[in-house]
Amino acid sequence: MGVGIALIRRFASHGGAPLGSRTFSATEAQVQSSFDQAMRKAALLYNPVSGGSQKRRKTELETVLSILRAASVDASLVLTHSSAHAEEQARQAVVAGCDAVFACGGDGTVHSIVQALVHSDVGLAILPMGTANALAHDLGLPMSLSAAANVAIKGARRRVALGHIKYVDRRGNPGTRFFIVAAGVGVDAHLFYKLNPDVKQRIGMAAYYGKAWHLWWTYTMTRFIAEYVETGSAEPKQASLTELLGVRIRHFGGVLQELAPGASLDRDDLRLILCHTASRWAYLSYVARALLRRNPAVAGIELAHSSKVRCRYQESSSFSAGPETVYVEADGELLGTLPVEITVVPDALTLLVPVR
Repeated sequence: MGVGIALIRRFASHGGAPLGSRTFSATEAQVQSSFDQAMRKAALLYNPVSGGSQKRRKTELETVLSILRAASVDASLVLTHSSAHAEEQARQAVVAGCDAVFACGGDGTVHSIVQALVHSDVGLAILPMGTANALAHDLGLPMSLSAAANVAIKGARRRVALGHIKYVDRRGNPGTRFFIVAAGVGVDAHLFYKLNPDVKQRIGMAAYYGKAWHLWWTYTMTRFIAEYVETGSAEPKQASLTELLGVRIRHFGGVLQELAPGASLDRDDLRLILCHTASRWAYLSYVARALLRRNPAVAGIELAHSSKVRCRYQESSSFSAGPETVYVEADGELLGTLPVEITVVPDALTLLVPVR
């Protein structure tokens, strides 16, 4: 499933409240929108390698700047050269007094900017320009950049929880990141490890397809241990898994809607997809059922809600070599390896979203 999920997350662009949830009504969203001060100063962080023609995208962004300035917003366009540069520019925008930062790109650009805005009152606006725009789809944002800009000006300010992940980076040092879409351990993260970023930039989705099919037949389905407590329970659980996803959003958009039924940004927990099986066909069946809007029940794959999960390597016997490396990703960005701890931080980020 992990390889299929990693592909779908890129391809997806072309009753009562549940336990642990926070539901925003249309009235509450409108109150937030009218109560908070109007946008005055904004930085548009543009990743020039995000999907589409650079010339056409630059023209569209100039139109967005005109829309913002016509609404009396002091707006500027800032080019970013890498994920680290985007994060640094977002931090500088906060220091400079911006009350909104626009992520002009895909989920990777959003991921970088989130690191700088967490625990601040600065609103994150999204202009969907990436290969995949899962968060934009989940929020119901228009794919037109001009329309998305108008949403940011006239829409609501929505506070949401963020995922938080502690891991070991590829140099062996501890690292931490926030995430908003999903974090993965195992198969899907291995795809990002194997995928050459230069090839990805040159040929886009074709690179994912080629590498995914190769991994489908060659990945060894390395097992690891996950420890978690389900939301509403005090009973600790432990499982031997080949893949784990901690999902925050409900809809991925496009051909894929609910990858993890029950996930929602309105909740203060994760929707876990726990893959106990090593069957490649079970993985495919789960993804196929998601595509066809069928019941996700597949033998060996379990869904659970949890606000904290730890993953570690299985203990090796004295007669065997150490475990094969298990990789970790968040929002489609390769982070490092096990051990990992994934939690949720409530009330962590302000999103500029349509009034609902």
